Amino acid sequence: MRKMVMSTAGDGYLIGLDFGSESARGVLLEAGSGRVVGSLTHAYRHGVMSASLPDGEMLARGWALQVAPDYTEAAEAILAGLGRGRHVLGIGIGFTASSPLPCKADGTPLSSILPRNPHAYVKLWKHQAAQPWANRINARGGDYLANCGGRLSGEWLLAKAAQIADEAPEVWNETERFIEAGDWLVWQLTGHEARSESFATYKAHFSRERGYPQDVVAGLAERLADPLPVGSSAGPLRPVWCAKTGILGEPAVAVAIIDSHVAMPALGVVDSGSLMGALGTSAVFLLLDKTARPLPKGIEGTAYSAAIPDAWCYEAGQASFGDLLAWFINAFPRSGNVKDDFAYYDRAAALRSLGAGHVLALDWWNGCRVPFGDSTLSGLLVGMNMRTTAVDIYRALMESICFGARTIVDLLASSGSPIERVVLTGGLAQKNDVLMQMLADILGCSLEIPRLTHPTAIGAAIHGAVAAGIVANYSDGAGRFGATDYRVVEPTTGVFPIYDERYRRYREMSDNRSVRDVMHALGK
Repeated sequence: MRKMVMSTAGDGYLIGLDFGSESARGVLLEAGSGRVVGSLTHAYRHGVMSASLPDGEMLARGWALQVAPDYTEAAEAILAGLGRGRHVLGIGIGFTASSPLPCKADGTPLSSILPRNPHAYVKLWKHQAAQPWANRINARGGDYLANCGGRLSGEWLLAKAAQIADEAPEVWNETERFIEAGDWLVWQLTGHEARSESFATYKAHFSRERGYPQDVVAGLAERLADPLPVGSSAGPLRPVWCAKTGILGEPAVAVAIIDSHVAMPALGVVDSGSLMGALGTSAVFLLLDKTARPLPKGIEGTAYSAAIPDAWCYEAGQASFGDLLAWFINAFPRSGNVKDDFAYYDRAAALRSLGAGHVLALDWWNGCRVPFGDSTLSGLLVGMNMRTTAVDIYRALMESICFGARTIVDLLASSGSPIERVVLTGGLAQKNDVLMQMLADILGCSLEIPRLTHPTAIGAAIHGAVAAGIVANYSDGAGRFGATDYRVVEPTTGVFPIYDERYRRYREMSDNRSVRDVMHALGK
């Protein structure tokens, strides 16, 4: 269940927790030196439930659920493993979003009361079944949609609340608080319902001027609470948690942050003109800008001070990135060893002449975030013939996720926002040199990849340092605890025009309404 790495350290520590889709991981930092002295990973007991509930009851297509107590179990294991007998000053948490859950006024998850009702569980960020409710909300419109391009996603909180209220009114009637899982975990650790402006702004359309949207989902407003700014302390770790984890002192627990956002200070992305890409199973791109500009058409959203204080942060992503390549490896294995198969296909794809296979793909295997915000869209392969090989298809899939990333970069640049540097993180950025070279060639710019292990958890620790007053701000935190060394990937001379033509064809397929209509029809 757990994988742990430890070393000795001095007095005064920070702990950063990164709650991902399948597991949670933590790092232990010396507050004085900034050195990472321990790390630990804990898999969720129930994982992601997309086929059935714990009792075996089957789920409909497009569902993705989790069990909230899995998070506290993971938190206890990691905090005890890293913090026992140590004086911890601050704790920060990054969490997948939007992953809301219904609970009672005391924080009891409804899944503990109604274990046979799927609507009582956490709806993970990739729960697709709420998209029809997002479509209905978008059709009604409202001023609150202005900062997300006039449309919200089925991945977000409002659509998931609407699905529960419509499909399971008995669950909605039992729901006294509807809360992001990251905020819920902070509540359990501190005893305070201290929601974060990160989740509230980007995933529930909160604004400091207007509050939450009204009259979108009946009864939702009274099930929410006004959030605190990023970097705020939600309160000290509760004595009961100190006792069961062995942590000494009363560490400040920072309000939770969206997992992709939380890594920014660890990567040195704290200034205007910095574009960060977090490349994992999915991909998220974040651009900081001190100047307010119109939201480019197709970009998911923007907010002020909800990621880094005193900066606008534009957000866009791809619902499928590394998991698209993993799908291919699992669907068409060669040796039965996933690691060996990836190595083979990466090497073979790198040796293939650019465009030699003629295959072109759309990367929407898990729906499309940008530019359409439609989780019911699907993937596409075009140009196959009797000479097409498995390597041709794999390379086309690699190109497609890079073309999707370029779509995001081009749309962000269209607003006039400066993009002065591109910083990438995540497992693919660190490990897949072939993919990173292809991305640099398709974007036509240099890529900076920090030589930093566990950047998301380290970013969470920096949030804990800000909340505890160990550092004055995120720039200070980035300087003390963040990356100092970067690997730079330069684009290959002469290949950009060739990729540019293939990218133009990709955009033609993407923009073709008839293609999307067929996808919708096939998905019914």
